Amino acid sequence: MSRDICVHTWPCSYYLELEKQWVPGKLSLTSLSLKFMTDKTREILVNFPLSSIVEIKKEASYFIFSSITILEKDHNKHWFSSLQPSRNVVFSIIEHFWREMLLSQSGAAVEESSSPMTKGKELTGLMACTQKRLEDTARVLHHQGEQLDSISRGLDKMESDLDVADRLLTELESPSWWPFSFKLWKMPSETKPKWDASMASSKAFGKEGIVIKIPAVISQKTESHVKPGRLTVFVSGLEIHNSDSLLMHRFEREEVDDIKVHTPYEISIRQRFIGKPDIAYRLISAKMPEVIPILEVQFSKKIEFLEDALMLRSTRTSPLAEKGYSVWHAASGLLDQAMHCEPSSGNQEGRPLQLQMSEPLISEGDSQELRQGTQVRALVREDPTCCRATKPVHHNY
Repeated sequence: MSRDICVHTWPCSYYLELEKQWVPGKLSLTSLSLKFMTDKTREILVNFPLSSIVEIKKEASYFIFSSITILEKDHNKHWFSSLQPSRNVVFSIIEHFWREMLLSQSGAAVEESSSPMTKGKELTGLMACTQKRLEDTARVLHHQGEQLDSISRGLDKMESDLDVADRLLTELESPSWWPFSFKLWKMPSETKPKWDASMASSKAFGKEGIVIKIPAVISQKTESHVKPGRLTVFVSGLEIHNSDSLLMHRFEREEVDDIKVHTPYEISIRQRFIGKPDIAYRLISAKMPEVIPILEVQFSKKIEFLEDALMLRSTRTSPLAEKGYSVWHAASGLLDQAMHCEPSSGNQEGRPLQLQMSEPLISEGDSQELRQGTQVRALVREDPTCCRATKPVHHNY
């Protein structure tokens, strides 16, 4: 999936320094850049990457009009005013994506400086991403198995209660003077402590089963009021916290009525009620593409992709089901080709320069990691039930 996808667009005005006037138009934010297009001529006056931003501030033009100023590395200062729905909303979203970009950029820079990127490292990183998706799916499947076991215990308890009710009815129907009246030997209190313990263990597992946690910009009811916070995905539900780590709302798995994916970076979660207003939250995050595949697994019948988000399903680089096997198959093919490829002694004038390199495409260490990963994944494909029997193992790459 292309990372440069439009996240949001806001009507606003941009100040032209040379002409000393404000120009109406639209400010568009993507995951990598920020641009302004005029309404009248459809001309792009400003287009710069988020990595060139040095500072984002809230200021006032002529001490009256609220504005947002953005300072670039080359000391170019841009003024945006008349922002809709409000200045705070636009500022919070732009600042969020700018900070997340800086964090990801610094991590990538450290990794690149430590070791040069090779084909083997690219395939190893691809394997790590696919393995993480498998681990997330294993957690969800394990929790679903726990739910099935809980349902089975509930059915056993109902059967036991029916037996008790039948014995009580038999006792009531028998005359008090009849010497062979049936006595109730087993009371329902004998099975209650065991049931309560199983329910407590199930709840404890749900609280501890964190799948993923991401920062987000949260809005409720109206889009004119937003606040920074975070979204936590559990195997048993969803939790939304504010910037002070205070719980705003918890959605249990069965309480979520629908999840709408507006863009690859924006979703809305709703819980319906009868006789009172629904509970709905809208979340925007630069890390949302990592969460949406997990929500697809947990809420497959409740998630809906809107028109602007349909590209996420068709162009996603690491889906859970359809393209996962092809990625591993391609990695295995490239691995075998790189390890068994030998340069020929004939004429190589028309060949690319890469084929004449003396160094192998994939090192021995990377090839061993890839082979181990493909063997593990083949085992999982042959026996999917092993996901519930073992605890997922995390690897740091």
